[in-house]
Amino acid sequence: MNNQKQLYERLWAAAEQLRANGELKLNEIAEPILGLIFLKFADVKFRQAEKEILAERAKVSGRQAPITPDHYKQRGVPYIPVTARYAHLMNMPEGENIGRAINDAMKTIEEENRELAGILPQEYTKLSSQPAEK
Repeated sequence: MNNQKQLYERLWAAAEQLRANGELKLNEIAEPILGLIFLKFADVKFRQAEKEILAERAKVSGRQAPITPDHYKQRGVPYIPVTARYAHLMNMPEGENIGRAINDAMKTIEEENRELAGILPQEYTKLSSQPAEK
């Protein structure tokens, strides 16, 4: 199965979970879904930039200044702190409050990237992790 089809299926399943298990109405689902898409997209761009930065630094011998958020921003990529990275969130242990973790991730991204302040959704604690009753 290709990555695009897998992504589509995962996003559709997430939307179904939000609709079935969350407190959100159908018309309120778009914002959290778009926030998660942003988080994944930003993480992909961040990792690409990180590879480029590390490859460039490997070509230079001698002592170098540490990599900073500005190295990413110079490439037009938002800096993503470790706790806000997609892999970190996906690998959280079962039972952790993923809604709070995503809220915190969005806050940290906004703190590191002032141009995003007040833009990212931060209401993921409204989402229930309990299965829907039938």
